[in-house]
Amino acid sequence: MSETTKITVLDNGPFLVAGSFVVTDAVGQPYYADREQIALCRCGRSSGSPFCDGTHAKIGFSATERAVPQVQD
Repeated sequence: MSETTKITVLDNGPFLVAGSFVVTDAVGQPYYADREQIALCRCGRSSGSPFCDGTHAKIGFSATERAVPQVQD
């Protein structure tokens, strides 16, 4: 059985990514994360982008996204 990747959207916080994954920049260069779970910034203000450093809590980041059911055509 292959390992799956799970992405969890935290309310007013980062994306948590767990499982088997590779994070690359726009030209394909990898970011090395030696952990099985990482937090990716959603507020755009992290000093360690693309990784979350907790800045979202300090600046009062508020997100409205939730999982939305797919609309069938």
